[in-house]
Amino acid sequence: MTSRNQILSLFRRNPGAFVSGQELSQTLNISRAAVWKQVELLRELGFEIEAQRSRGYRLLGGPELLLAADIQADLKTERIGRGLECLEVADSTNAQARQVAEAGAADGTVIIADRQSAGRGRLGRRWESPSGVNLYCSILLRPQIPVQQAPQLTFLSAVAVAETLSELYQLPARVKWPNDVLVGGAKIAGLLNEMNAETEQIHFVILGIGVNLNMTAEQFPAEILYPATSVLLETGQACDRVAFIRALLTRLDSYYSEFITDGFVPVRRRWERLCELLNTRVQVDQNPGVLQGTVVGLDQDGALRLQLDNGNIERVLAGDVRPLPSR
Repeated sequence: MTSRNQILSLFRRNPGAFVSGQELSQTLNISRAAVWKQVELLRELGFEIEAQRSRGYRLLGGPELLLAADIQADLKTERIGRGLECLEVADSTNAQARQVAEAGAADGTVIIADRQSAGRGRLGRRWESPSGVNLYCSILLRPQIPVQQAPQLTFLSAVAVAETLSELYQLPARVKWPNDVLVGGAKIAGLLNEMNAETEQIHFVILGIGVNLNMTAEQFPAEILYPATSVLLETGQACDRVAFIRALLTRLDSYYSEFITDGFVPVRRRWERLCELLNTRVQVDQNPGVLQGTVVGLDQDGALRLQLDNGNIERVLAGDVRPLPSR
């Protein structure tokens, strides 16, 4: 952790209280002059910090920066988040997670960015990633499972996001195949999972998660392809990003442990209960080609099971799914 973030962490452990320059100097093992320099840098970033002779410094307000120490302070997980890094900006958290994975980072390592300069969604689509408002994170996993089972983890992360939104904010979050979470038909979260593997061995899987938390309507691009929303837009109130992250990582950790022990069946059942389009007639644009039928669930490998009008079951491995008007 940088000296600046260590100072912020000390302030947050002592809300409203002064922290002496001497304590900051000793804790960070830097000079009093260096402490003053870091405080000035924080002020330049928009933090309001009061200084009083003989009393020290105290934090009065400022932007919400995500700090690893804050997230881990009350995080009681077995694997996920025991190693955690928060970045001010990343090209994409998946790219950063891939770098640490290739360097040998442990199962459950989490990379979080306050902003992404090149966030990506499915099919290479751009994911808007402004600073200070949302969650952009990637989770490195090293599951000892067959390669063909890796796509099942996409559904695990979708379920965890939807249930966390429902638990914390009472939002009617639903999942949409293959990797979206919706509220009222508008996208509130997206998943982008990637894998590094050989024919019969997974080296690692990266669960990429983006959730619109405090994004305003003005921050969504005008050319957006599908309706989108955020917790702020749905509830009218800003949410605590740190609290959301802790709750999400805790649920992911529990479901990942269950997945390793019990396999895909519990995940699939939860996903199907949350599926907005289950038992609904849909059109699947496969580019090229179009299918129409009724969604009847997930297959073991995560393929969408579509019952065609002739009664046959078609396994859909890729495509954009849209509901059809009732006949």
